[in-house]
Amino acid sequence: MRVVLAEDLFLLRDGLVRMLGAYDFEIAAAVESGPELTRALAELAPDVAVVDVRLPPSHTDEGLQCALQARRERPGLPVLVLSQHVEQLYARELLADGTGGVGYLLKDRVFEAEQFIDAVRRVAAGGTAMDPQVIQQLLARRSHTAQPLGRLTPRELEVLELMAQGRSNAAIAAQLVVTERAIAKHTSNIFTKLGLEVSDDDNRRVLAVLAYLDHGSH
Repeated sequence: MRVVLAEDLFLLRDGLVRMLGAYDFEIAAAVESGPELTRALAELAPDVAVVDVRLPPSHTDEGLQCALQARRERPGLPVLVLSQHVEQLYARELLADGTGGVGYLLKDRVFEAEQFIDAVRRVAAGGTAMDPQVIQQLLARRSHTAQPLGRLTPRELEVLELMAQGRSNAAIAAQLVVTERAIAKHTSNIFTKLGLEVSDDDNRRVLAVLAYLDHGSH
């Protein structure tokens, strides 16, 4: 699996290169600026891009804007964003096209290699990997503008948050220590209350939930 990595801090970039290499990823390019990232994504057509939000020369949202432009030119290009903070605008832009292969992780909340590698693989496979804090902020913002969330029970809200992170029913059931059948019932109720089409496809249902949350944050 070929990766284009963009991170301007040398030590972090080098550490990510070594970590990805140890898990059999091929580093197609490891760059430190927006222009380099743009060229690498256009010329190398990687399987996934792992991108820091803030890159030279602007040190604002250069990395994300390069990734978003690449997704416009190559719809569905898997992008995993790394950030120091939860930026709802960034999350909304990343989710706006409704296709899979998106992730948003907070750097200081990635505590182990397996957690990060799992996120990269999930995004590369067309899935989602969203940090819980991003989901919580989208939920909080959405709850101010939409009544349907108010109709969810506390347990349904808990399931919704885990679902939006990209978790399968089995993973949610394991975390909440309940049966898969119970989670299936909760997810069905959630989709009914939110007016969303029920889907057995994990990624389609995550995208539906995220699209719903995103709709209320504009």
